[in-house]
Amino acid sequence: MMALYSRKRNINATEMLCWRCRGISDGGTLTRFNMKILRRLILQDNRNFYYGGNMTSKSPIMCGNNKIYLENYLKCYSCVHSDPHVLYELPKRSKLDKFEDTLMCQSPLETTLASPSDHKSSILVLTANNWLYRLSDITGQELERVFLSSKHKFRHLCWDLPQEIFYVKSVQNNDTPIAPQAGVTQNTLLHLVIFQVFPLQIVGMMEINKQVFGKGITDVIISQGVLAVSYRKSVKLFSIEHILQKYLVEKVTLGKKSSLLGEKTVGEAPFGIPVNIQITDCPPVLFEVSCSNNGVQIGGFPWHYIHTPPKKCHEGSHHISSLKDNTMAINGIQNMKCYSLETDFIFFHPDESGRIIHAGPSTINILKILGELNSRLPSKVVNDFSMEIPRNNTETSQVMVTLSGRTVKRRAQQLDDDPDLKTFRMVIYEDELDLLAVVVTNGADEEGRAQVQLHDNQSGQLLKTVNLLETWDETNRHDLSFDKDTMVHIEQKRTRHCCYVYKLKLL
Repeated sequence: MMALYSRKRNINATEMLCWRCRGISDGGTLTRFNMKILRRLILQDNRNFYYGGNMTSKSPIMCGNNKIYLENYLKCYSCVHSDPHVLYELPKRSKLDKFEDTLMCQSPLETTLASPSDHKSSILVLTANNWLYRLSDITGQELERVFLSSKHKFRHLCWDLPQEIFYVKSVQNNDTPIAPQAGVTQNTLLHLVIFQVFPLQIVGMMEINKQVFGKGITDVIISQGVLAVSYRKSVKLFSIEHILQKYLVEKVTLGKKSSLLGEKTVGEAPFGIPVNIQITDCPPVLFEVSCSNNGVQIGGFPWHYIHTPPKKCHEGSHHISSLKDNTMAINGIQNMKCYSLETDFIFFHPDESGRIIHAGPSTINILKILGELNSRLPSKVVNDFSMEIPRNNTETSQVMVTLSGRTVKRRAQQLDDDPDLKTFRMVIYEDELDLLAVVVTNGADEEGRAQVQLHDNQSGQLLKTVNLLETWDETNRHDLSFDKDTMVHIEQKRTRHCCYVYKLKLL
């Protein structure tokens, strides 16, 4: 018998929508199908992004979750529809009560939570007078509030494990130049308060003390369950789990009384949250590496880290080594060798593939690490694919006139990121569409122009180009957000901030 002919065929949007109406697909498959539909719509030749208008503000403009926040998060615009419209506007706040920092969070879909408000996507807001608010990102309504402390000034909100654990960071207590002369020594660098979300729960507050962790501390962060302490030329990692097991003196609960506060209520003003994680000696060091000011990044599979050694001869290079035994990978030194004002940048790919993105003015390399988990052989860094802008490495002639009036010529190399040249500026990953959005500028026509190139994340193939209508001034700060069918370009022009919105044209 002749075998039946079968082939893999593309399923069009109409079929997917019919399946959805008939309830054939499950939730996960449905979401993937919907994103496939949107990706195909975006990449169709007859569809493009149209200019949806702009907004200006004297304060920084932030963007996330298809929303734009102006006036220091007091005014929220929704970008879900074709034209951005005001979702809510909060009353003006005094300087003492102004918003200092924010985090956006969404509740887990698979978990049933005690309070209906916990299921709503929300914004965590830190105020200048040490209040932590949880606000609805649909209405701006206050859902919860916690008072942190009347003793320490808190300034920053950061994720430890996104959508699970976050922490609040105080300002640093730096010694003044006259402090040693006056015999005053400030041993406390800063304080950290750790929270869990959904529901909002306190883990505890800890003090980072120079007598415990050593002098020369420049900064501290928490990431992926690790306390990373930065020194002038090194970074040390400590286990948060170990710190909680050994140094947690009392579990505290928001709204309940604590003996550390003299039986006062945790999270209420003016008592706030007690220091219930009291680190009395230096915990065991999980990992330590000498590195320059740009620190260390950990990722890949098996685990590797990226750093630049602090020696001058290593400036501009990035070293990729195994986290298990510090063995440098074969081809582990990456150097763009670019002659530019802005340095190249390197980071682990946010798609959790373990790959590495290394971007310079004219080249973007997507690297991958080849290695076995328990192998004695060193791993190897290879190039998965590259995106390049052709360059002629020619030298330009410059005319000089000496003090005596003699005309001489010298040859000078043009910068790789010169505004007159076509240059890579940013790389943004859109996880739901699995696309890389690469911002490319070109100032050859006197006015700086920019375009967003959409590349396939798996192969690097250029799939579509979106031209930005506004000019691109390289002396200003720029940010680009790409969220499904919306692109938002934010530019800081001295004391003024501008926001340009682009939406996918569906009809």
